[in-house]
This record gives sequence, C-alpha cells and structure tokens, in this order.
Amino acid sequence: MAGIDKVISSTMENLKEMIDVNTIVGNAVNAGENVIVIPVSKVAFGFASGGSEYISGNATEPNAFGGGAGGGVTINPVAFLVIENGHVRLVPVSDSVSAVDRIIDSVPELISKANGFITSVMDKRKEAKKTETETSETVIIEE
Repeated sequence: MAGIDKVISSTMENLKEMIDVNTIVGNAVNAGENVIVIPVSKVAFGFASGGSEYISGNATEPNAFGGGAGGGVTINPVAFLVIENGHVRLVPVSDSVSAVDRIIDSVPELISKANGFITSVMDKRKEAKKTETETSETVIIEE
C-alpha cells in the first residue's frame, strides 16, 4: 500500500498549499485616503486520487503500482468590503443582488442608526430627570 499512500499524501500536501484564507478574503488594498478595499471571492475545488497495487506472480519481483490524482479549482469574485472613514459597506460584484444581500449590506448602517436613536432617547431621559430633580429641590415647604 506504499504507492497509494504516496499519491494520497502528495494530493493532500498540494491541497494545503491551495487552501489559503487570502484566496477567499483577499489582502486589504489602500484605495485613497481613509479608504480600504478587501476583495471577497467564492472558491470551489475538488480532487480525486486513487490507485492499485498489482501482485506479481514471482515473489522476487516488487509489486507493481498504478495510480493517479487530479483536481480543479474555480475562483469567482463575489464582492468587495469597502471601509471608508470607519464605515463598512459590502459592494457586490454582480448586478443581481438578492434581498438577503441587501439586508446584510444595510446591517452596519441600521446598527449605527439604532445606536444614535438609543443615545438620543437616553440623553432626553437624563435631561428630564435632571430638570425634575432641580424643580423638586427649589420647592421649600414652610409651616
């Protein structure tokens, strides 16, 4: 089984070299002042390997081995993450954007707006409480 072990081992080593996080989420690129662009890709790959050892009739001859391996990779750009002045946007590559993609793209903006709204409400409550406290302190009860 030494022959098939070598084929599988070689295939796995080559796969380790192909699988890299930078293939899916690319390196950040500075695209101007306060703008960073990060490419995002869809990666699909497959491989197959196999073989067989043939036992020879003569005990003095080594066993013959036949085997092979093959594979393929497809890399498709999907989107770009654009970081501009601390805000993150997802810019899809294709025009056919699904509703889910649009929702995911708007999540950072919605969170920012929600934080602003909550902060505003909390500030108004603090102000109202402060005014209420000041009003109650100025009332002096005389007997």
